[in-house]
Amino acid sequence: MSLSPFEHPFLSGLFGDSEIVELFSARADIDAMVRFERALAEAEAGAGLIPEDVAETIVSGLADFAADMTALRHGVAKDGVVVPELVRQMRAAVTSPAAEKVHFGATSQDVIDTSLMLRLKAAAEIIATRLGHLIDALGDISSRDGHNPLTGYTRMQAAIGITVADRAASWIAPLERHLLRLETFSRNGFALQFGGAAGTLEKLGDHAAAVRTDLAKRLGLADRPQWQSQRDGIAEFGNILSLITGTLGKFGQDIALMAELGAEIRLSGGGGSSAMPHKQNPVNAETLVTLARFNAVQISALHQSLVHEQERSGAGWMLEWMTLPQMVTATGACLLIAERLAGQMDRLGAGED
Repeated sequence: MSLSPFEHPFLSGLFGDSEIVELFSARADIDAMVRFERALAEAEAGAGLIPEDVAETIVSGLADFAADMTALRHGVAKDGVVVPELVRQMRAAVTSPAAEKVHFGATSQDVIDTSLMLRLKAAAEIIATRLGHLIDALGDISSRDGHNPLTGYTRMQAAIGITVADRAASWIAPLERHLLRLETFSRNGFALQFGGAAGTLEKLGDHAAAVRTDLAKRLGLADRPQWQSQRDGIAEFGNILSLITGTLGKFGQDIALMAELGAEIRLSGGGGSSAMPHKQNPVNAETLVTLARFNAVQISALHQSLVHEQERSGAGWMLEWMTLPQMVTATGACLLIAERLAGQMDRLGAGED
């Protein structure tokens, strides 16, 4: 057991996804926060809110910024968020008097949520690519073995004869729908969060909308009015993740059941047993079921985090921090495992060996 099997020294061999995990590292988070602050200075200079030379000083001063992680940890313990201490360090890295304009008009939630959006957008691109690869891999299996006969089961009982193509369609079709859902969401679902102290951008006055639009463009995010207490977009993204892993869990469960009987599937590269060397356990198939169930449980926490009181919630917000990164990582790992499992399926159906 461990606090995080996704990063554990040996359990990550089963559950790990280094590409996704890196997006949720402290380094990636801070890099995205610094990117926000640099782009904010440029957008505010473009609107005439701060001088051009001040923005240039901020951008150059933060170009090679390296945070003091120990100080950040102490700052979070005191403030509940990382941004006050991070901004203090960033201002120390920028030549005065430009330093006082670092973070001008923004608040902690703007920085943290926008960092999250930047990293979720990158994760969604990875997940979409992997979905496409898996759909192709399963399609290849259907083309290869689709004509082979297979026993159809209803309510865990043998029913009538079907073909491999029939069962493969039940794996592929939902994945195609999930890919479409993800692509549709990605068009405007990853939005800049920029609202200032209470969502009104009061320090920017009449320039608020223009700065927000420019900032969103610079960061490659959708331009939307502040959503700091409106977390439905987060929950919607989590729903898509849970749908993906749920479908992959069905795929894994089907393969595990076929492996139990053995006559209609030939798998290579199964897991070994310390007590029974003759066995090849369907480890990848079982792991898909586990991760599907994991995300199905976590999605309820994201729905709980929709309850944000008034203009900002600390409790609901922190619940997202504990839940969403694990859901994204579980989804990424699930797709890697599913493609690996597809590669182990040497034959499906009652064809000739």
